[in-house]
Amino acid sequence: MARFAPRVLVLPTPGDAAHELQRIRVDSCGIVEMVPKMRTLCIGLSGLECRQANILKQEMLSLGGDAAVARGTVACSITSTDCVLIGTAKQLARLCRKLKSQPFALPELGGELESLLVRIDTVPSSWQTSRRTLSLQRPLIMGILNVTPDSFSDGGHSFDHDRAFKKALLMEAEGADIIDIGGESTRPGASTVSSDEESARIIPVIERLAGRLKCAISVDTWKGDVADRALSAGAEIINDISGFTFDPQMAGLAAASGAGVVLMHTRGTPDNMQQNTAYYDLMAEIATGLSASLARAHEAGVSDACIAIDPGIGFAKGAASNLELLRRLSELSSFGLPILTGPSRKSFIGTVLGREQTDDRLFGTAAAVALSVSHGASILRVHDVRAMRDVADMAYAIMRS
Repeated sequence: MARFAPRVLVLPTPGDAAHELQRIRVDSCGIVEMVPKMRTLCIGLSGLECRQANILKQEMLSLGGDAAVARGTVACSITSTDCVLIGTAKQLARLCRKLKSQPFALPELGGELESLLVRIDTVPSSWQTSRRTLSLQRPLIMGILNVTPDSFSDGGHSFDHDRAFKKALLMEAEGADIIDIGGESTRPGASTVSSDEESARIIPVIERLAGRLKCAISVDTWKGDVADRALSAGAEIINDISGFTFDPQMAGLAAASGAGVVLMHTRGTPDNMQQNTAYYDLMAEIATGLSASLARAHEAGVSDACIAIDPGIGFAKGAASNLELLRRLSELSSFGLPILTGPSRKSFIGTVLGREQTDDRLFGTAAAVALSVSHGASILRVHDVRAMRDVADMAYAIMRS
């Protein structure tokens, strides 16, 4: 796992820049001075020692940039500080070289910054599964197939195996690139089901679809034994809401199978996650969680070519956090990996629009999908395939015109 995990900050307005500086407790005079400078590249760092932050500030000033740190950093009267490096890509590249001769683990930070500067100029062009390479030259649509009696939006609609089979064929005809099949609800407050019960729900459907679908099949599970059975039945992607944290066997299985994987950020389990929705720094904490999941994947031998990341809209996040996440989604491009979002019919859309019924959230979902694409998402997990295929393709065409 990267020690410093630097990330690009998305601060499109002076107000956003000022808010970020206030959050890390920059002196008020410093905020006034620094905000106009923050139209260049801004790199966020968390939990630096004061001695590290002071060297970074000195070096950035010498290069014509700056570094924002908390009050008390210079005098080392506080224990640690977050930091925003402010400068051009050229200045930051020169900083990386200068850090190679510095103490206090700063050469390691320099290496991580160098890698970040490469990643931000690299847009993933494909996603590898165990059976094919999926092109990302246009957004991928992942159709949701819940073979459950209790999912939040469509629980029971496809619980019958015949209905699930027909629904999958319909979604493919409507433009789905992937069918994501789940046998356990992960809605807020949902309880777990046994591996045998989950398998009994989905394996017959996967086996039947594997010989009919041309598009990829994904299994939505956090259980290694369920994923193993699903892969044997014809699935080629593992969509793990826990990001390899719930089942220690999952990362090794993914590596051995060569499956594509989706690593999602959450806190807690579905039955209690909405009791833990407060964040000091939302995007930093999401990035830290995803970094930990990536470290598990890499340690097990999973290739980056097989990995997509998901910030976990609606998982251990309130409505305000979901909105902020979508607004700042492009910060996750710092990972250099495909980004998946799943805003479809989620409760935050109902909260914003006053739409209590999930079926009334189509247009709110469309807005979230369009903005996801414009902010860097290349995989959209949705219920309404035909409509969101058009939304995603139109948003992508506008972005690339």
